Amino acid sequence: MKFIHIICLSLALSASSLSATVSAQTGTGYFLHTVTKGQSLYSIASMYHVSVDDIVRLNPGSKEQIRAGQALKIPQAQYSNEDGKQFHTIQAGETLYQLTLKYHVTAQAICKANPGLSAENFRIGQVIVIPAQDNTPAQTEQTAQAEPAVKKNEWRDMHKVARKETIFSISQQYGITQEELIAANPELKNGKLKKGSFLFIPYPKSQETGKTAPSSQAAPSNEELFKENSISKKQINTIKVALMLPFTSTSQDEQSRMVEFYEGFLMAIDSLKHQGVSADIYTYDTKGTTAGTNAILSQSKLKDMDIIFGPAHQSSIAPVAAFADKNNIRLVVPFSPKVDQVFTNPNIYQVNTPQSYLYSKVYEHFIRKFGKTNVIFVDDGSGDKEKAEFIKGMKNELKDNNVRFKQIQLAGDIDPNKVIAAMDTLQENIFIPTSGRSSALTRVLPHLTLVRREHPHFDMHLFGYPEWQTYTQDFLANFYELDTYFYSSFYTNNLFPAAINFTQSYRRWYSKDMSNTYPKYGMLGFDVGYFFLKGLSQQGNKLEENLNRVQVTPIQTGFCFERVNNWGGFINRKVFFVHFTKDYELIKLDFE
Repeated sequence: MKFIHIICLSLALSASSLSATVSAQTGTGYFLHTVTKGQSLYSIASMYHVSVDDIVRLNPGSKEQIRAGQALKIPQAQYSNEDGKQFHTIQAGETLYQLTLKYHVTAQAICKANPGLSAENFRIGQVIVIPAQDNTPAQTEQTAQAEPAVKKNEWRDMHKVARKETIFSISQQYGITQEELIAANPELKNGKLKKGSFLFIPYPKSQETGKTAPSSQAAPSNEELFKENSISKKQINTIKVALMLPFTSTSQDEQSRMVEFYEGFLMAIDSLKHQGVSADIYTYDTKGTTAGTNAILSQSKLKDMDIIFGPAHQSSIAPVAAFADKNNIRLVVPFSPKVDQVFTNPNIYQVNTPQSYLYSKVYEHFIRKFGKTNVIFVDDGSGDKEKAEFIKGMKNELKDNNVRFKQIQLAGDIDPNKVIAAMDTLQENIFIPTSGRSSALTRVLPHLTLVRREHPHFDMHLFGYPEWQTYTQDFLANFYELDTYFYSSFYTNNLFPAAINFTQSYRRWYSKDMSNTYPKYGMLGFDVGYFFLKGLSQQGNKLEENLNRVQVTPIQTGFCFERVNNWGGFINRKVFFVHFTKDYELIKLDFE
């Protein structure tokens, strides 16, 4: 039988769709990055060690808006030249083996620098890190014999797709066949062109030069090289875990939240103990200061950890992230929604989804659920700008998907005719307040509920924000009456069996109830601890490759971790909708 060894230090002691695009590689000073859903200029700048102004300078108009699938020019960062690293965008027909020849590095070095890269996602448009050049003569000479000579570029030009262009017209323009164009740009097999995307223009077959017959020794395939350089699975018999939390910070509320998180974490440990999981738990108090954090990092035994949870303060994330990176330790950041290091550190897991990624998932789910609905934005007249970015992004997404919408202002005297005039009374309608405040609901709900009561046959819904779950005491009846939805990454129904059982267990363990906060920190500590420690017990050092195999049923926190790029860490992109139905049911909609 395995045992859990818990070392609890006194709380008073210190102790993170590919468009056809290709890189303008070395020699031009920039490469191309294809924007994916959720990325912002800030996140893109962070992952490439450049400033937002650097990107805007090369991409006029990007400051106003960027879209998924758009190709951005990114300057090679100065730091890359200093340590020998640089970024490379995979080109048409390019292989991992060819990159080892081009940059004089080993396949092992490229795989190590890009833990998110695999044979499956090694494709055109993917940006990867090329580590410092390996000048070992023996390796260069050996590999050069096996590889057929190739041209510097496998294409003769790049073409930016303009409005109304077709595969046929572009082929005619460059004197190539449609088949040749599609072969160089496999994403065109569906016959669709996207305005603004880039296409490779290949050399016509009759003009191809610079190739010689391949040697008798075939170059290794991507599959062979990735398999050769993959690490073998290794179980972790006793998981070494560190928690770095501000138990004695100057804020009494923060102290209470951290203690509650820790208490929930210990309950997860107890549950795993009964499943045979063994762990050593080291608990440290950062005191809510950078000095307290640095004192903990100076302790030699911290280097032996398999995983660290924390810290809570923004100022402490950078030194802990650097420590985790240097010592190859997983770092789970449960609280902060802003962890810049996730874009460059492959060991980081950001639980609290960054705003831009959160919004993109909400838009995606909203279009899936309400793509044929009449959308009405409701301004309560308060001038609240807190949700301005969300509303702007939602409107852009609706436009891109040809979903009709309008905006009305509801303030002052109740006027049901104003609401009805904005509706399509023969179709489904959904109202989105432009403010998430409870005061906005106080002003808006009387208008909508009056229309609902006078016209019960109208198909009406209300859509809103995560903080609404803290307003249920005041607006629960209205939420049910208006068939309300809101999005969230954290949610639990206190009537769910799992929530009831956990709440009762927490009360038995600690002789108190959890604080009525959003989220509930006791549940957060349980969910986070249970997910990662169960994952490590099952997958060992191969956890990152098998996150989708960690099957848990969280009480409050959903998990869907995705790498932000090939060399960075993971962000949690789990979002669900909570639905208060007209039949007084409460449903959590999971779109995964």
